[in-house]
Formats: sequence, structure tokens, C-alpha cells
Amino acid sequence: MNTTCIMCPIGCALSVKEEGGAVVVSGNGCMRGQKYGISEFTCPMRVVTTLIKGAAGGVVSVKTKEPIPKSLVPAALKEAAAFRLQKSVHTGEVVIEDVAGSGVPFVATAEFEAK
Repeated sequence: MNTTCIMCPIGCALSVKEEGGAVVVSGNGCMRGQKYGISEFTCPMRVVTTLIKGAAGGVVSVKTKEPIPKSLVPAALKEAAAFRLQKSVHTGEVVIEDVAGSGVPFVATAEFEAK
């Protein structure tokens, strides 16, 4: 697998493969690249950002508080699209407790005043 490391602005071109039961990363300029390459190969994780609609109109931007497995991103976006916010929220406040069964919440990234 080939990927670009995003752990710093350098953007090292990584080559990641399995050899003898171990994950081997080459092309990294530092240990952060090594860790990133292994993570991308074994279980890629992503922070998800999206908008959630208010029940009476308007939207609020949200993001997952921590990265979730990349495989759960479509389910997280579907859950957010179906959700309707019933109350006002402040930046950092939990909007959905457990996104797509990941155990990670969606939190507001802006203020939202319910109408």
C-alpha cells in the first residue's frame, strides 16, 4: 500500500506492507510516519465533520470528539443526516453520544440556538 503521511507538513511518501507477520513501513522521515503508516494499514481512523439540522430549522457544525474507524464514516454521516437537534447547544457540547456504535460522540463546533 502506498500513502502520504499527514503527521507533519513534509508529507512523506510511505510504502506499507506486511512481511513475515509484521507491518513494515518505508519512506518515513520520522517515527510519527512509522506509527501513521502502521495505523493506516491496520485500522485507519478519521475525525468526521458534518452538519446537523435543527428540528425547527438551522444547522450546527459538529465533529467526532476523537477519530473513529474509517469503516464507520458512512454510518456516522447517515446517522447525522437523520438526527434533528431539539435544543440549543454550546461549542464543545455533546450532540450525539455514540456515533455509529463507535463509543465516540459528535460534539458541536459552534453555538446553536434552537428556534
